[in-house]
Amino acid sequence: MLSTHIIYSSSEACTVFDIGGLQKVVGTPTAPGKEQWAETPERRLEENAPSTRVRVQVPGGDGGHSAASAGEESSRLISGCLADAKCVSGQQEEGRGSESSGSRRRSSRPTGSAQTRAAVYTVGSFFHWLWTFSGFTMPPPADIVKVAIEWPGAYPKLMEIDQKKPLSAIIKEVCDGWSLANHEYFALQHADSSNFYITEKNRNEIKNGTILRLTTSPAQNAQQLHERIQSSSMDAKLEALKDLASLSRDVTFAQEFINLDGISLLTQMVESGTERYQKLQKIMKPCFGDMLSFTLTAFVELMDHGIVSWDTFSVAFIKKIASFVNKSAMDVSILQRSLAILESMVLNSHDLYQKVAQEITIGQLIPHLQGSDQEIQTYTIAVINALFLKAPDERRQVGVESSVDILDCPLTEMANILAQKQLRSIILTHVIRAQRAINNEMAHQLYVLQVLTFNLLEDRMMTKMDPQDQAQRDIIFELRRIAFDAESEPNNSSGSMEKRKSMYTRDYKKLGFINHVNPAMDFTQTPPGMLALDNMLYFAKHHQDAYIRIVLENSSREDKHECPFGRSSIELTKMLCEILKVGELPSETCNDFHPMFFTHDRSFEEFFCICIQLLNKTWKEMRATSEDFNKVMQVVKEQVMRALTTKPSSLDQFKSKLQNLSYTEILKIRQSERMNQEDFQSRPILELKEKIQPEILELIKQQRLNRLVEGTCFRKLNCRRRQDKFWYCRLSPNHKVLHYGDLEESPQGEVPHDSLQDKLPVADIKAVVTGKDCPHMKEKGALKQNKEVLELAFSILYDSNCQLNFIAPDKHEYCIWTDGLNALLGKDMMSDLTRNDLDTLLSMEIKLRLLDLENIQIPDAPPPIPKEPSNYDFVYDCN
Repeated sequence: MLSTHIIYSSSEACTVFDIGGLQKVVGTPTAPGKEQWAETPERRLEENAPSTRVRVQVPGGDGGHSAASAGEESSRLISGCLADAKCVSGQQEEGRGSESSGSRRRSSRPTGSAQTRAAVYTVGSFFHWLWTFSGFTMPPPADIVKVAIEWPGAYPKLMEIDQKKPLSAIIKEVCDGWSLANHEYFALQHADSSNFYITEKNRNEIKNGTILRLTTSPAQNAQQLHERIQSSSMDAKLEALKDLASLSRDVTFAQEFINLDGISLLTQMVESGTERYQKLQKIMKPCFGDMLSFTLTAFVELMDHGIVSWDTFSVAFIKKIASFVNKSAMDVSILQRSLAILESMVLNSHDLYQKVAQEITIGQLIPHLQGSDQEIQTYTIAVINALFLKAPDERRQVGVESSVDILDCPLTEMANILAQKQLRSIILTHVIRAQRAINNEMAHQLYVLQVLTFNLLEDRMMTKMDPQDQAQRDIIFELRRIAFDAESEPNNSSGSMEKRKSMYTRDYKKLGFINHVNPAMDFTQTPPGMLALDNMLYFAKHHQDAYIRIVLENSSREDKHECPFGRSSIELTKMLCEILKVGELPSETCNDFHPMFFTHDRSFEEFFCICIQLLNKTWKEMRATSEDFNKVMQVVKEQVMRALTTKPSSLDQFKSKLQNLSYTEILKIRQSERMNQEDFQSRPILELKEKIQPEILELIKQQRLNRLVEGTCFRKLNCRRRQDKFWYCRLSPNHKVLHYGDLEESPQGEVPHDSLQDKLPVADIKAVVTGKDCPHMKEKGALKQNKEVLELAFSILYDSNCQLNFIAPDKHEYCIWTDGLNALLGKDMMSDLTRNDLDTLLSMEIKLRLLDLENIQIPDAPPPIPKEPSNYDFVYDCN
């Protein structure tokens, strides 16, 4: 309950209700009985307003009213005004706890006319009397919400909605108030930018202070639009399609329009309507472009609800959509919608995949990648990703050495396309190295393309070597030949055969294979399987000097200091596959692409070649022996990971980063981190930790809550694709309410509370669940069941069967929000981030407290900065 102060006064024949600076004047001298709102300069409707004041002016003794009638009128009017106040200030003030009775204040008696009488009452005394005489009870029932309802051409109504009543009864009551017949033709919808209809399913989302609008029912609206879009008037049809594109976002309206076979009507308009107005394109091109754009927009929004199966569309419709993509000069909005439709068809229908892929060639998509519109580039790469993601395995594994012309290659031959230099270089030149920043959606699509490209290696990674396969054995023979340059082979006599076997065994040992007699057995483990052998052969052929140097260097060392090239290559390949997550589905929330992998046609093989040379260099720096093999691999992994985090723009830059991360540098970094995380285990230190830990935890808690007050922008996800649709959530400064709402674009900085339409009182939160326990993670949708999304998902459960679902942008935000929400609920903060922060802050605090200051007192204020010297003509003589 708000700590609301009521100011009661009388001077003239009027009554003024001042609610947080918003005044309602009843019965003014100039217009008796008229009610009106007037905003005052003192209006305070912010979330942090400490109180809401109601000023009541009633007629005095000379105003022509008796004291009894004045009191009766005041009681009645104040009661209505309080409902208005709840509606007006509810959006900002809901959830705020009442001030303690000890904080009651009394105003000084105002100066002025002797007829003016004023007094200030607090909720505890005046409200009880006021609400008793006006028919209210305290507190109001939980099922009652106070809202404002608008109707075009009329003053808004302030009314209470009983959530126990049927929605149809509430609509009838609203219609009766405005004398509107046929209430079944009306419905309520939110008056904000969403304009979503109120239904029995979502009515529980209505909160105190919500502004609603009385409008035509979704069935009526759908019927009218269904008729209007078939109008013979171009202007009428254009306006109808524009309204349809806007309303189709609402699932309630979408269901009604689809029930009228609206999807079929739109597809017919796309298939045949374009030809009908083809002759008018030259003279009415803007009108035609807008009409087609709105039609495709409505189609996309309607299909996004998942009501209609994508399998129902004809080949003619697919060809028509593909023709919009294939045209060189096409309106940007039409091209965007067409690409989005093709992507949705591929992701949501296996049957449509083949039809779409055969209609589009890479040559038709390349011009869109070469353009300057990043949105078009993003949609184009999204189509390529979708086709590749849904491609059958036999289509993915087309030989990369194929001579098929990429421009004429259908998008079913995905491996051919992604392996061709032309497409990669176009993406590198016109997207990655373009003179503009890469937005989040483009970064995500590039990440997906990177993951899908590396997943081409999965088949070789999971293929065991067949020791009896002569073609595979020949690869090992080739490795030996290149390394030791055997110019002639012994004769096939029995004596020379034994000599040859002995020579091969010796050479295979020098090459670092575990099985010297039959090296093929080393490649029977998956992963990395045959992929390791492929990498070794690539290194031997394309970096022959480095390969020979490594092999000969190690063969000349003592056995215990030899770096086994064969074993190292196998383990390194396995490690690189783990780092790049080869074989895993792309995450729906990740933007972590590496530009350097787009700079070379065989980027993974080149990546391996750089890392195998790093491994040999680190082995020498560590003076490692065979017993240190695992330690060396751990150091190499740390070197690679640290270099990748800097996002080098090329493979050469990556190699340069590794040069600076020598084993000595890694030791320094480890030592520094170890000192920072040093854990004292003596009993006095443990007791000191236990003493100061609550203080540190409270500090972490305040930091988490402050971050929740700042808020975070989350992305909206659906089964079709990632869209540039955002929503923002933040905690009110008094930690009582969560404010959230949709945004048109990613915000720059904080989003103010008043721009977020919805809110959730913290007191209504029942639980916070994460991962697989989240309701939106139990749904089976495209790309939603991968590990990374599950690790970033959490939900707030409130009321009955209501939830607010989140997918954090990254692990750090996930920890911040789960910690903050648990802190609000009085639960422990259990995230990894909290543990790390606690360890770091505890270590710092203990070191400060144990610092030997030799009786030197630490000043409360920092020392003053000394004045600059009069001149800088001084040097230090190092001799």
